[in-house]
Amino acid sequence: MLKVGLLSDTHGYWDDKYAEYFNDCDEIWHAGDIGSDMLAARLALLKPFRAVYGNIDGQSTRLQYPKVAHFKAEQMNIMMTHIGGYPGRYNPEIRKELYDTRPNMFIAGHSHILKVVFDKNLNCLYINPGAAGKSGFHQVRTLVRFIIEGKTVRDLEVIELGQR
Repeated sequence: MLKVGLLSDTHGYWDDKYAEYFNDCDEIWHAGDIGSDMLAARLALLKPFRAVYGNIDGQSTRLQYPKVAHFKAEQMNIMMTHIGGYPGRYNPEIRKELYDTRPNMFIAGHSHILKVVFDKNLNCLYINPGAAGKSGFHQVRTLVRFIIEGKTVRDLEVIELGQR
């Protein structure tokens, strides 16, 4: 069993609620637009940290984290990238890789729009945790927590962090 805390689009903004909500998680995943190496380091001090870089991230972040990450969590194959699109409208840059690898879970950020949907074509759970930072057009800052047990995702919860 693995409890995951997932966020995206922090744009360098630290909120003490990250530590509070991720306290009982086993890992923290960040779907890009981290915004600062210091913020990434603070998250990595809390729990084991996985991330991809986003379009606003600088060279030092791009050297530390990949554009696309493929990894296994429990028995699930995970693919995570920042600009991924969403079911029915995947980003053309990653569409082939997505369909070739067919992960059990595909995570993207970038849109600042919270979305959790099952893609029947890929047999894949799609998650965009929305935006946890203050930069952007979103009204409410969000993050997501869930548990992976074997090949099952359970107890998925959306957490609202407050107004932007």
